[in-house]
Amino acid sequence: MSDKRVKTPMEHLNIGEFNRGQSSKLIRGLVEEDKTAFIQKNGKPIAVVMSYERYQRMFEQGLDINEF
Repeated sequence: MSDKRVKTPMEHLNIGEFNRGQSSKLIRGLVEEDKTAFIQKNGKPIAVVMSYERYQRMFEQGLDINEF
């Protein structure tokens, strides 16, 4: 039996949505749905946003993103 997980692509959010005052709504949605998203500018990823709970799970499993 395979232990592979199905990978789903990250959501892509445009930086313009944050600039139009939608940042609170967008981040709240990511946290509530426990998702991770790329923030894009001019169609290119410039940052990644994730919930604190997701970050904590990664850190507890030995992945500290600050080391990369």
